[in-house]
Amino acid sequence: MIEYTDIATNADGTKRGLKKKHVQMIAIGGTIGTGLFLGAGNSIAKTGPSILIVYAILGAFFFLMMRGIGEMLYADPSQHTFVSFISKYVGASAGYFAGWSYWIGLTFVAMAELTAVSTYVKFWFPDWPTWLIQIAFLAVLTLVNLVAVNIFGETEYWFAMIKIIAIIAMIVTGIFLIMTGFKAPASGGHTVASLQNITHGFTLFPNGPAMFIAAFPMVFFAFQGMEFVGITTAETENPRHVLPRAINTIIIRILIFYLGAMTIIMSIINWHVIAKTPGQSPFVMVFELAGFKAAAAVINFVVLTSAASALNSALYSAGRHFYQLAKESNTNVMTPFKKISTHGIPANAILFTSALVLLSPIINSIPQITSSFSFITAISSNMYIIVYGLTMYAHRKFRESDDYMPDGFTMPGYRVTSPLTLLFFAAIYISLFFQADTRMSAIGAIIFTLIFGTLVHKRFSTTNNG
Repeated sequence: MIEYTDIATNADGTKRGLKKKHVQMIAIGGTIGTGLFLGAGNSIAKTGPSILIVYAILGAFFFLMMRGIGEMLYADPSQHTFVSFISKYVGASAGYFAGWSYWIGLTFVAMAELTAVSTYVKFWFPDWPTWLIQIAFLAVLTLVNLVAVNIFGETEYWFAMIKIIAIIAMIVTGIFLIMTGFKAPASGGHTVASLQNITHGFTLFPNGPAMFIAAFPMVFFAFQGMEFVGITTAETENPRHVLPRAINTIIIRILIFYLGAMTIIMSIINWHVIAKTPGQSPFVMVFELAGFKAAAAVINFVVLTSAASALNSALYSAGRHFYQLAKESNTNVMTPFKKISTHGIPANAILFTSALVLLSPIINSIPQITSSFSFITAISSNMYIIVYGLTMYAHRKFRESDDYMPDGFTMPGYRVTSPLTLLFFAAIYISLFFQADTRMSAIGAIIFTLIFGTLVHKRFSTTNNG
């Protein structure tokens, strides 16, 4: 067995340029997206204080999923994507389907985030052309991904740092307001800051069971992308040392950055007040109540950073996924994408992905772009659910293989937690049908799965018969 300790370069030429601090900060930043800063209001509006239960349940299952992925990556840190384990343990056709589905999903995420970036930049520069902003940002972040993996690591390190500082500042501000018995003005519902605002008159379904269930896919989308920390381990200097800590501390980050932030927000502002303007960021509301007049501009900067971070990560991940797809392909068309640059980067795969992301300005010109943006993001997220489910099934197959390491980084309570996690993903998909805005995207994902899945099955059946 290869000992992945101080190896500077993988067998395929990719370099281990990410340091422990990069992976740890990427792990933190990966759990904090625009869904928290902008989507918190919508989440709270759905089901009030019981949203904390939704976050806790989803956080627990995402942690279990990451332990399953972590167990496979610990056994074989040379893999660039967790999707490759689907090919290895479920079958080539399943891996092919999952690999392309995940890459398509990541590419659409990049398009959506690039659209978001231009929107946030126009907050300060409304006259700047959208297409110019998008091309400029995409060019810079593509260059960051092409130069060296440690440059990418440093960029993500500081992107994550900005998000973390914003959340901690909000939590500290909130604690101060609670301790001083701050009373909000009319805009805050005249609420006296106290933790009792969450527990007083608490009901599990303030807007009905359907709205409680509908909150699950919304929070799921906020957590989406957490698996990214696993992808980075192949390019760390000492993956088996870094991986366990990066994954185990996920639960702490969920408690602080999600449950902690939501608790503070609803302690300061009555959730009914938040529900009246679900599109407004509760973070802005808290800072404005504290007398910080520049709150909107500062949070816009944080959200811009968050979107740029998501775009940067999507390019990194999508490039390596496409590289993996090229390695597993026997067609001449994919040959150029198997190459590794002198910097140890799958440059051609990253450039091709970035070229496709340039479709974003075209998508942005479609009428009712807000709906298009939401729909694209939802379709991508639905594909993630399918890939996550296949990954956990691959983990079960891994446990039955000779690669299983009983003394490795194992998933806790496997016999119970593994089937529960698979059922959880199925339940999340069913919950998509409880709301009209997610129902259409769920149907679209089913259609894609049926059509693409059939084509893949025929392709591999013909290959095997031949």
